[in-house]
Amino acid sequence: MENFPIVDMEKLNGEQRNVIMEKIKDACENWGFFEVVNHTISHELMDTVERMTKQHYKKTMEQKFKEMVESKGLVAAQSEVNDIDWESTFHLRHRPTSNISEIPDLEDEYRTVMKVFAAEIEKLSEQLLDLLCENLGIEKGYLKKAFHGKNGPTFGTKVSNYPPCPMPNLIKGLRAHTDAGGIVLLFQDDKVSGLQLLKNGEWVDVPPMKHSIVVNLGDQLEVITNGKYKSVMHRVIAQTDGNRMSIASFYNPGSDAVIYPAPELLNKQENSTTYPKFVFEDYMNLYIKVKFQEKEPRFEAMKAMESTLNIGPISTA
Repeated sequence: MENFPIVDMEKLNGEQRNVIMEKIKDACENWGFFEVVNHTISHELMDTVERMTKQHYKKTMEQKFKEMVESKGLVAAQSEVNDIDWESTFHLRHRPTSNISEIPDLEDEYRTVMKVFAAEIEKLSEQLLDLLCENLGIEKGYLKKAFHGKNGPTFGTKVSNYPPCPMPNLIKGLRAHTDAGGIVLLFQDDKVSGLQLLKNGEWVDVPPMKHSIVVNLGDQLEVITNGKYKSVMHRVIAQTDGNRMSIASFYNPGSDAVIYPAPELLNKQENSTTYPKFVFEDYMNLYIKVKFQEKEPRFEAMKAMESTLNIGPISTA
């Protein structure tokens, strides 16, 4: 198995730019994932976010998680559990409007730090989207515009902890799925592993690395690129020791954004299959019911709905 793609962002500014761009292109086409180092987010900020996230879990979430496990009888499970994940989470919404002031039990300093971190992640997301545009040979800013509904993109963060699990063979930290949205930037624990992606029928570990950001592509980028780039199945394996931190930020289309293959790419492709055109909110309404199933039936369902929507045909002019 070839090595998991690691992208050194600093080298984009030097003579190795073409090599790095090729590595990003290969990762998008063949992995659906890559990991960036030497990016624009300061190590000091990342260390603060990690420290405060782990403190918050210990202080306000650990006991609630233990009570949930007990109430559902998970420790006594005798067979595989397929309807719940071994994770403790909360969600922050940043765009179109923020809910960070409404989340209970967050200390003010933690709220402030997470706002700063979200702003940095948003900038890095948009930088990466433009690198994808460059590799695709489409106009800079195209993907950002494609995600831009009337009120801009949808952007939020899922903060998770995956506590030690006594029976990881029976329950997943997070069941296998593809991500519904655009581009996902993950700040993960650098000591406790668990994230895996499916490649050529085998589960591959996403390596924990200090101060790296893991990038993965969602279903909407597969649609916009008409399958040139792929979203891939991934999961979290629960560990018997160690508490794994995961801070995943989702840069997604606005709910009213109309998603469809980029006409410029359709003109270049010999592929006769065209992905559907749909409103992102309609896709999400379906996704939440079938998240842990294969993505292809979701695309087919959107294709079937296409004729009923008054959003016009895809122009290839």
